[in-house]
Amino acid sequence: MSEEKKQAARIQTSILSASEKKILVWLAERMPSWVTSDMLTFVGFLGALVMATGYALSNLNIHWLWLACLGLFINWFGDSLDGSLARVRNTQRKTYGFFIDHNVDVINETIMFIGVGCSPMVNMSFAMLALVGYFMLSIYVYIDCHLKGEMRLTYGGLGPTEFRIILALVNIIFMYVPWLRLWKKDVVLFHNNFSVGLFDYITVAIALLLFVFYIVSFFRDAKYFSTIDPPVKKQ
Repeated sequence: MSEEKKQAARIQTSILSASEKKILVWLAERMPSWVTSDMLTFVGFLGALVMATGYALSNLNIHWLWLACLGLFINWFGDSLDGSLARVRNTQRKTYGFFIDHNVDVINETIMFIGVGCSPMVNMSFAMLALVGYFMLSIYVYIDCHLKGEMRLTYGGLGPTEFRIILALVNIIFMYVPWLRLWKKDVVLFHNNFSVGLFDYITVAIALLLFVFYIVSFFRDAKYFSTIDPPVKKQ
């Protein structure tokens, strides 16, 4: 990968991106000298584990979802601050950092989606459908990063931070609005029986939205790449 590719422009136009950037820089400037980007990446991983644990334990007591919310915050702190710390200290390791950061992201998101599927909120099958949509869009982002030299981190005005906040709010609503979690309907899909609740429908809607983002982006960029790389005319 060339130096130009490793310095891909980060496209982050989410609702909270400007405010979040100021907060992250403020935190990075005050981190103790012994704190490293790798340590923060590991903190983000621990946050994913805490979140998944909270979701799994919510089968025993619904208020364990507060632990899942704490895990979301820990994951945001580590995952968002590791790169900011490197940029503030001017200690970026572009090749190593790209490799570690995005591979750990894959691990974190897998753990987090499985955690959601283990909870009483969402059927595991629907959680995995959403994970497929997330991974499709992530792979698309990495392809664009290689071909266009840009890393798009937001879609529809929403980025990872906004999704974490939305998920935390969903956790709270699920805990304190009983009828939302008690409403269930039996559905047969592909000869399989599912007890589907409101949050299952929301999860499927999110998955479909991710697929739509993927398809729209695919056709838009296919047209762009066709323009800059037209068919070769036979001699």
